[in-house]
Amino acid sequence: MSVIECIRVALQGLAANKLRSSLTMLGIIIGVGAVIALLALGEGTQAAVTEEIQSIGSNLIFIMPGRVEGHGPGATTIAADTLTLADAEAIADPDNVPGVLAVAPVVNNNAEVAYGSESVNTTVTGTTSDYPLVRNSFPETGEFFTQQHEATTARVAVLGHQTAKDLFGDSDPLGRTIKINPSTSSGQAPSTSSGQAPSTGSGQSRVHFRVIGVMEEKGGGPAGNVDDAIFIPISTAQRKLFGGRAVSGTSWKVSAINVALASEDYMDTATDEIILLLRQRHKIRPGDDDDFTVMSQEDILSMAEQITGILTIFLGAIAAISLLVGGIGIMNIMLVSVTERTREIGIRKAVGAKRLDILMQFLVEAVVLSVIGGLLGTLLGAGIATLVEQSGLMTTVVSADAVLLATGFSVAVGLFFGIYPSMRAARLHPIEALRYE
Repeated sequence: MSVIECIRVALQGLAANKLRSSLTMLGIIIGVGAVIALLALGEGTQAAVTEEIQSIGSNLIFIMPGRVEGHGPGATTIAADTLTLADAEAIADPDNVPGVLAVAPVVNNNAEVAYGSESVNTTVTGTTSDYPLVRNSFPETGEFFTQQHEATTARVAVLGHQTAKDLFGDSDPLGRTIKINPSTSSGQAPSTSSGQAPSTGSGQSRVHFRVIGVMEEKGGGPAGNVDDAIFIPISTAQRKLFGGRAVSGTSWKVSAINVALASEDYMDTATDEIILLLRQRHKIRPGDDDDFTVMSQEDILSMAEQITGILTIFLGAIAAISLLVGGIGIMNIMLVSVTERTREIGIRKAVGAKRLDILMQFLVEAVVLSVIGGLLGTLLGAGIATLVEQSGLMTTVVSADAVLLATGFSVAVGLFFGIYPSMRAARLHPIEALRYE
């Protein structure tokens, strides 16, 4: 019997028992649909994270205090408090690091921010006027603070998009005065060792700031969510709001240093020069570990893709379990079918059908069940992914690889779980089969 004839006979057999065939395929349909839907969620998450990281700009280098041990999801961070404003100034010097376009050190702390009866807890970031250029994030209304504001430790603030909504709703915040009360959890005490005592430190009364701008909506990123934040001059943050302990009595500490390069061609050279410069400045001896971490945007993107890739595989593996359950259902129904059609098998063998013909008939029937179930499951999974995408809950991506993987696996399940019932049918003795009642 040819394969085409086997398929025709298999379809006739399935059509004769529509309800049983439908229930048998249900496990495959749900399994394939779950695999495609969950893989679409995983790949959509990976695409969203990648887009978010790339949206902050290109050719970026992030420098954090402390060091990271290990790679990937199992990496651990060894905390430290070693970066200073002087380090940022040294990196900005073109004689020290080639290709640097702009440098933006930051000082971060949580704070309660109030306007009238409204108040929010958010992140207050002290930084420099180069921050918008470095992070590719600019004011939507108003302006960002200038070097003059930094030099005069002006109490001006630029609100993140979400923070402006939380405090002012639909009202225009420009020119309004907000009150910032820094959190006492920063662990930084006011210091006078730099020669300038801060007028206000952690835990003291609220400090008034005039709003001069609102940032465009940007979303989260590897260095924090710029929408849920407030930006003030770094000099104001250090001297009038957070305080801060001076390092060796000469320079203020910073939470991180962001560096933008003029071109991607400088990435490797600039990274090496920054590491060498900071090791020299921090007096780290040869062979000792760095007390800082330098990461490029590509490093962050690679780490994010690794994490989301593992998540996608994990989700797909969980969904694949339902495919195995569906395969067991196929084997069970095929065994029942062999028992019900024992006399038919005996008649076919009596008129000349070979063992291979019987084997092919039942095996093709199992594969047809799984293929039809796989196709319907593909439509179900793609439909679920589309509904999730349109609802705005998550980004989903239905890739051709996911479809091929799910449908191919469903065919493999049909073959695997159809072999035993087919072999059992093929081994029946024709005389015994004809006597079966």
